[in-house]
Amino acid sequence: MRDGAAMALQLPPGVADVLARIAATGSEAVLVGGCVRDLVRGERPTDWDVATNAPPEQVAAAFPGSSWANPFGTVTIRPADGSPPVEVTTYRIEGGYSDHRRPDQVRWGTSLEEDLGRRDFTINAMAWRPTDLATGRGTLVDPTGGAEDLAAGRLRAVGDPDARFSEDALRLVRAVRFATRLGLAMDAATEAAVRRHAGAAAGLSGERVRDELFRLLSADAPPSIAFGRLEELGLLEVLLPELTALRGVPQAKRLAGDALDHSLHAADALPAADPTLRLAGLLHDLGKATTLAGGHFIGHEREGAEMAEGLLRRLGLSREQSGRITRLIRQHMFAYGPEWSDAAVRRFVRRVGADLLDDLFALRRADNVASGVHEPPHGGSDELEARAFAAVRGDPLEARQLAVNGDVLREELGMEPGPALGALLDRLLEAVLDDPNLNRRERLLKLARAWALEASGDRAHHSDPPSPAAER
Repeated sequence: MRDGAAMALQLPPGVADVLARIAATGSEAVLVGGCVRDLVRGERPTDWDVATNAPPEQVAAAFPGSSWANPFGTVTIRPADGSPPVEVTTYRIEGGYSDHRRPDQVRWGTSLEEDLGRRDFTINAMAWRPTDLATGRGTLVDPTGGAEDLAAGRLRAVGDPDARFSEDALRLVRAVRFATRLGLAMDAATEAAVRRHAGAAAGLSGERVRDELFRLLSADAPPSIAFGRLEELGLLEVLLPELTALRGVPQAKRLAGDALDHSLHAADALPAADPTLRLAGLLHDLGKATTLAGGHFIGHEREGAEMAEGLLRRLGLSREQSGRITRLIRQHMFAYGPEWSDAAVRRFVRRVGADLLDDLFALRRADNVASGVHEPPHGGSDELEARAFAAVRGDPLEARQLAVNGDVLREELGMEPGPALGALLDRLLEAVLDDPNLNRRERLLKLARAWALEASGDRAHHSDPPSPAAER
């Protein structure tokens, strides 16, 4: 398919309405960017972007309820039919990128070709110009040969690749994402420019890097392909130096490779639908870079959790995401034996957290896949998983599940709020973890009274406190 080729589409009603209403104002409106790329590849787009020569004020006025709060002329329109929002951007000409991120100057343009000429890669510099919206007829606008590059399996920067990457260093990472997601090979000039400019990625904000990394982790292609390319091009050591520190760290695994290879394969073995979990798999052995001694990595889970915390803070992950990942890293080295008592299983669940069990066992399975090992049919983590979830369903594991609470203890024992009350609740929970049958109001109050007296040092006038076994 070449520039000017006829191209018939079945547009969502909401998208067709946006194009028609802008055209009714006497302005041009075309589809651009990723949606056109996907259409050329024979895929149905999930996002629809429109470009126009109408200024943003005019676009916003034509669509009551639309929003425009950015300097780049992008108006977000929410179609009345409930279809996904459509972003409409005015043709623009950009000048200077002193921060390698944002243009120093943005001017509204009137030429579609000029607008396409400022884009990153030829495959994203195509447009569809409607000729008859009623029938979905239109033509492809492809001044840089993006369709030919797609057909040839090639990723090529628009114009001078050095200029494109100097404008926005995030394009370096996007090059890897598009190449791996679409199965494209970078042309020689583009790849050489990525290598030359890799160091500029150090100036990217953590949030922009995070968003690109999550796109890589949520792709259908195994993360090891994309992150392997980042490493080859010199980007990984700039973006995630803690991860590249694992290169060359030996692994005593059945599968060949070092600690970085192992980490990449662990991420591969986790679901693309959960990129946060995949990131935990990628980072779970960070601590091995600094704890290797005598062929062992003692304490690498603790060291790795601390390293990951700093890395995730730099990337701007939410507290919830960061906590989930660091907790997984800290807990991933559990060792189970069939001799574990039910109380030991309950304590394991309490230490890990019932909310983390699914993730932790998924990470263990991925760790095993990346190591080339299999759990034994009896006495392995599969058995622990079944026992752990049985405990969650049937036994009290947290203080809030006790038959008494702080208010009850204050009323019955006359205790004041403070550390002593908290310590008493913790002790009662420990007793119930040993024997869930103790979790009855009167039994717990009897134990609490005895332990409170013991703590006050008044044992000389009272009998020894009963043991939990006496209450069973």
